[in-house]
Amino acid sequence: MSIPDYMQCAEDHQTVLVVVQPVGIVPEDQFFRIYKRIASVSQVSVRDSQRLLYIRYRHHYPPENNEWGDFQTHRKVVGLVAVTTCASAKEWPQTADRFHGQKEVFGATLYDSRLLVFGLQGEIAEQARTDMAFYPSFDRCDDVEKRVEDFVESIFIVLESKRLDRATDKSGDKIPLLCVPFEKKDFVGLDTDSRHYKKRCQGRMRKHVGDLCLQAGMLQDALVHYHMAVELLRSVNDFLWLGAALEGLCSASVIYHYPGGTAGRTGGRKPSIAQAADAGKRHRPGAQEVLIDPGALTTNGISADTSSEIGRAKNCLSPEDIIEKYKEAISYYGKYKNAGVIELEACVKAVRVLAIQKRAMEASEFLQNAVYINLGQLSEEEKIQRYSILSELYELIGFHRKSAFFKRVAAMQCVAPTIPEPGWRACYKLLLETLPGYSLSLDPKDFCKGTHRGWAAVQMRLLHELVYASRRMGNPGLSVRHLSFLLQTMLDFLSDQEKKEVTQSLENYTSKCPGGMEVITLPDGLKLPPVPFTRLPIVKSVKLLNLPVTLRPHKVKGLLGQNMTTKSPFIYSPIIMHNRGEERSKKIDFQWVQGDVCEVQLMVYNPMPFELRVENMGLLTSGVEFESLPAALSLPAESGLYPVTLVGVPRTAGNITVNGYHTSVFGVTSDCLLDSLPGVKTSGCTVEVVPALPRLQLSTSLPRSANALQPPSGEELSSSVSVQLFNGETQQLVITLENIGTELLETLEVTSKTVSTKEKLFGEFLSWDLDEALSQFPLKPGQVVTLTVSIKVKLDFSGQENLLQDLNDDGISVTGLPISSPLRQVLKPRAESKPVSAESGKAEYNHIKTLEAILNFKYSGGAGHVEGYYRELSLGVRVDVEPSVLFTRVSTLPATSTRQCHLLLDVFNSTEHELTVSAKNNQDLVLHPSECQRMAIQVDKFDFDSLPEPDAERARFANPKQLEEERQQAQGCEINSKLGIRWTIISFPWVPGH
Repeated sequence: MSIPDYMQCAEDHQTVLVVVQPVGIVPEDQFFRIYKRIASVSQVSVRDSQRLLYIRYRHHYPPENNEWGDFQTHRKVVGLVAVTTCASAKEWPQTADRFHGQKEVFGATLYDSRLLVFGLQGEIAEQARTDMAFYPSFDRCDDVEKRVEDFVESIFIVLESKRLDRATDKSGDKIPLLCVPFEKKDFVGLDTDSRHYKKRCQGRMRKHVGDLCLQAGMLQDALVHYHMAVELLRSVNDFLWLGAALEGLCSASVIYHYPGGTAGRTGGRKPSIAQAADAGKRHRPGAQEVLIDPGALTTNGISADTSSEIGRAKNCLSPEDIIEKYKEAISYYGKYKNAGVIELEACVKAVRVLAIQKRAMEASEFLQNAVYINLGQLSEEEKIQRYSILSELYELIGFHRKSAFFKRVAAMQCVAPTIPEPGWRACYKLLLETLPGYSLSLDPKDFCKGTHRGWAAVQMRLLHELVYASRRMGNPGLSVRHLSFLLQTMLDFLSDQEKKEVTQSLENYTSKCPGGMEVITLPDGLKLPPVPFTRLPIVKSVKLLNLPVTLRPHKVKGLLGQNMTTKSPFIYSPIIMHNRGEERSKKIDFQWVQGDVCEVQLMVYNPMPFELRVENMGLLTSGVEFESLPAALSLPAESGLYPVTLVGVPRTAGNITVNGYHTSVFGVTSDCLLDSLPGVKTSGCTVEVVPALPRLQLSTSLPRSANALQPPSGEELSSSVSVQLFNGETQQLVITLENIGTELLETLEVTSKTVSTKEKLFGEFLSWDLDEALSQFPLKPGQVVTLTVSIKVKLDFSGQENLLQDLNDDGISVTGLPISSPLRQVLKPRAESKPVSAESGKAEYNHIKTLEAILNFKYSGGAGHVEGYYRELSLGVRVDVEPSVLFTRVSTLPATSTRQCHLLLDVFNSTEHELTVSAKNNQDLVLHPSECQRMAIQVDKFDFDSLPEPDAERARFANPKQLEEERQQAQGCEINSKLGIRWTIISFPWVPGH
């Protein structure tokens, strides 16, 4: 026997073997359809008996294996069911001859046979025959199962008669010597009358009767006969048959201990007690055998009184003894070269029993022995089958890596050089089945969790073999997917040279079949998930960037609370109601604007030892319609953290979530989701997109400032300008505003704020008239509007209380008024006042003071205006003020009229230019650089009591110091309007001052 049955298990010893084969031309699908129905009759309850007959069906069985039927009766073909088609009566004789020819193949061992004829109708089909059944078609054969049950019962009758015939002790009859095929030539010429020979004959026959009892459903009788056979055969050192007797003893014991079977098949045998009322029912679950004492044996196997013996297993081996006897039997089989198949099958049976007993290490010893059993010259198909079964058995006992090893050997055998047409598809399928054993899966997500599992070197080799098998199958898409998987999951274990080789191979494959994110479905239904390159490049952080200062949207304060919802009735709660693990989903505290370019910054680095080119890198978003603007980048070899900015434009309003990014590397398109990148740091990936707003571009008639202003509040400026003026000079600043967006500009508000508060200003520093600009609104995209802003720098020279009192009294002179700086006047007490000379005045006053202010432009329009959003532009204005005309001494003289007085002013020109000074009703006074002259002005006396006083309510709650400053400022403005002092630089007549 050279062809092993790797599916054998211990309980097969109690089955009878029936072969089902087609005769003539039978469609394959129809044959297997009938075969499946026939094979469903696997257990039959025999009438008038409490016994079950188990049937094992095969559609192909080697005749040479049938020759071992005397050695183990379950290997003997005792039944034949032939399936044939016959269309007419003319074909019937030929069909009948074929059936008889088929019977002759197994004729020596057959108990009975049946022929199922499909398609024949008429006189022949109407004849009543027990060995044939006629059906009009394959669809009209309702009683096939019933015919098979009757057939099985006829087999049982023959089996029972043979058992009774062999079991009956006929004294005086010579017991024949049962032999296996290779023994017959060895027994020629032996002395058949010797005691040794007779014991051999008795032992073998006793073992044979035990097999028949086991098949006939008499478990206890079988155990008794096996025990007796073991003793007889051991005494004559008949090792081959001794091994068979021990194996029979093991099989009977296994059937008792494990009534559900050891094969692991679905729908295994279920023990039950056959009742007399159910004797006529067919193919019921297996019955619990009645175990009796050896002394109670009768011809039919049932004791006259079995009540005290039911449930006893006196001759049954214990689970531990079963394995020991298997070892002994296999050792005996190993003595015979021609018994290799028997030895191999015994190992397989023992492994299945050990698997149920959960004794994996002992099972592995049996399997290791099975690996080295030499079966002679096996075909490639037989080798593949052998390695595949070894793999399944190792899997059965939990040796997953060992199982994967033999499965891979079977895969390599499919494409052995000796095979004329290598089976690459079978090789690929087997390789896929090895993946779990090597801790590999086809889902890259399984490699993002914790440390790497398995042997990386073996895993990489297996992946390379999958790539090669895919290519030989003619499926480059599979090759790309497996090679991408190798590069993504095994990157840390690849050497620099291997990285270059793998990427070169990948580029070669993707030039013919680009890789994508689609799921690949194999013919057998297995799905290969996509493999995004999340490590090429590696992203360490993702940060959503705010819009530039000039484009950031602001909410009108009165509308801030309209869309706010509160989850708690309390104004403040110390309990933070959020999940720390949901950082990516939290909303960021700034907004993006519909239609404006938005930016996301990624910190990436290249782990490869060569330059990495990333093409078509863009953002993956959800929530609103988003137009991603892809970028291409080239990262140097093993670069450090490298900032990459990805941009896009939201086309609708709402909440947008940045889910990840997409890339194209080595011809493979990848969608990399942040949820699958646990190591990425992010401060949030959800941001609100407000409706579209207009965009203004600001330009001015003055040059930009070289030194940017630093507002105290920390806000950023859109732009800044600088100008240099003399004290008292006025400058026009022309601001041009252009609508460079796509929305209408509907509203514009302009405000100013002085930044440098140390210097005291009088009058308006910045002034403008917005009415003319607003008359052109709404401003369409591309249109321009201008706004003129007047910059005035005025220092107060008459706003101090002492001087005002002197001007209000008659005949009191002022000795002097020292000015400490061009922008700030410090009036010292009169006792310390001294005249200031021209030289000292020049040295003290000739330095520049800086004045800074911010112009804010608040504008809105479009859909954003409806929702209460606006934008701001901030223009910084820096003015460097130089001193011009200073009054170094002020005094008064009485005039001819009591209502008037003469104001004497010592005027000092602190500039480097010649200038003229004029006042109301006075001649111009010409002053050269650094020259000081006295100027007399006749003025009406001032009546400060006529100035309006603050209301009583405000005077009651206001700061007295603030009230005093306001009073002085009002009095100073009154003096300025009365005097009307002006100065003009002669060489720059367009630079007037006052």
